[in-house]
Amino acid sequence: MTPNLRPDRMHTPDQALVDVVLAYVTERLSIQETPIDGFGDREEMRKALEGLIGAEPKDPAEVMGIYEKYLSETVLSADSPRFFGFIPAAPTKASLLFDMVVSAASLQGCSWLEAAGAVMAENQALRTMADIAGMPQSIGGTFVSGGSAGNLSALVVARDTARASRAANGLPLYQLQVVVSDQAHSSIENALNIVDMGAIVIPTLDGCMTREDLKRGLANQDLSNVVAIVATAGTTNAGIIDELDAAADTAESHGWWFHVDGAYGGAGMLDPEKRALYTGIERVDSLVMDPHKWWFAPFDSAALLYADPHLAKAVHTQDASYLDVIHAGDLTEFNPSDLAFHLTRRARGMALWFSLAVNGLDAYRDAVVAGNTMARYAADQIKAHPDRELIREPDLSVVLFRRTGWTAQDYDKWATDLLSQQVAFVTSSTWRGETVGRLAFLHPGTTTAMVDEVIAALN
Repeated sequence: MTPNLRPDRMHTPDQALVDVVLAYVTERLSIQETPIDGFGDREEMRKALEGLIGAEPKDPAEVMGIYEKYLSETVLSADSPRFFGFIPAAPTKASLLFDMVVSAASLQGCSWLEAAGAVMAENQALRTMADIAGMPQSIGGTFVSGGSAGNLSALVVARDTARASRAANGLPLYQLQVVVSDQAHSSIENALNIVDMGAIVIPTLDGCMTREDLKRGLANQDLSNVVAIVATAGTTNAGIIDELDAAADTAESHGWWFHVDGAYGGAGMLDPEKRALYTGIERVDSLVMDPHKWWFAPFDSAALLYADPHLAKAVHTQDASYLDVIHAGDLTEFNPSDLAFHLTRRARGMALWFSLAVNGLDAYRDAVVAGNTMARYAADQIKAHPDRELIREPDLSVVLFRRTGWTAQDYDKWATDLLSQQVAFVTSSTWRGETVGRLAFLHPGTTTAMVDEVIAALN
């Protein structure tokens, strides 16, 4: 060995390092209302980071100080109760803390052989979500990085399952198509491009794909190469829930795969007043829900559920000599690595599992109801002003509206002013080609006073 070589120095316990990091984490977790923060000066950050990484080590306190002073406040806090843009986040304290455990213990979740405890815990969380959706006991699933990864993995299974069936019946295996709504998430279009399938887009009257929309949209269409239908349980732009039972009936009558994208809105099933809107979701072949959205888990967590996980296993299992050992056990069990396009994966579902157990489902129900209640409040306040118009009554916790006479520039100024004053983070959107205002509610700490401030700024 080369003299003076110290290959293990990065892996030697360092209490000072631990103290620096845990002090920051402790302070962060003690904040009652997370600040929104804002945009950063790139030149200032560049200068602060210049020369930071080099051959010699730096004092952890110095590096943490640079993060706190120059970097942390330039990252918009999606977990602020004043974050109303895009889809906010609000991870529970329990989930954040256990995510630290997952990282500190270097927990991975590839297979039963390597990570039986992690797989068992994640499966319990998946089973809980499946039960809420009313899915059969046969389900299996895994946690992937996000809704886009989940939608892609599910559509790969839909495609390859259809190909196998069509090959057995002498039907064409290519130029396959999928029925989607005109409000489907952009990740669906992207996934279809990747898997080389086309889309039959169903125009909707008000954003909800209804039974009548499906009848009109599919009339006079050549459906011979259609293999799946995708419905949405809570569109990202407007929080709209498609008529899932109509999509399920259509899929069943044609023998198509039925996939539901519930990445944002799936958790809305926890609200007793909204549950009827999800009728039909129990009939899915595959379902995606993102815990890092409305299930209050840290980022990098999406639940992908299959009614028949054997179909997914047949498509996604990776075969290699060194992997034979992880497939040699109980064939009735499903490795997480067998059910999506991933192989190596962190145990990204365990933070949700811990939080579900610690907090209980009633707490989750109350938090989801709070988001829907706040959206209803905001909608009512908007309708109370003659120069503001609600685009549509909210299904869930997203509100779209227009301010009479405003242009895209006016909405941008409204958003910029609110952020600069640290009142809220809002973003505009588009609806049928028109720039409109948009408010998304998710954090249970959001108050009516916060909403009032945002709406008052529309004057």
